[in-house]
Amino acid sequence: MFIHSAVFWLRKDLTPTERELFASEVHRLAKIPYLESGFVGTPAQTERRPVADHSFDFATSLHFKSLEDHEFYQAKCEHHARFVSTCRSFWQRVVIYDIAPLA
Repeated sequence: MFIHSAVFWLRKDLTPTERELFASEVHRLAKIPYLESGFVGTPAQTERRPVADHSFDFATSLHFKSLEDHEFYQAKCEHHARFVSTCRSFWQRVVIYDIAPLA
């Protein structure tokens, strides 16, 4: 398995329509057919602690069966390309965490 997590900070000047479009498009990523599983969320209403970052707007965790599936997603996946072309202008910052689970 290979886990690709992306954390998004959206532009503060987005209209409600643009925020809704981003939410819709990012949810589509979690439904890509060849994923092992996919999750999309917003900051949880957990206790505020120095080690917990609640500053982001959306996050994804996409679980691929293999590194090769992830590489396909990055280079050739029409769903990912659509998301990037539609939503790139909506975020001010994105941070990616690619995780190879320990055996």
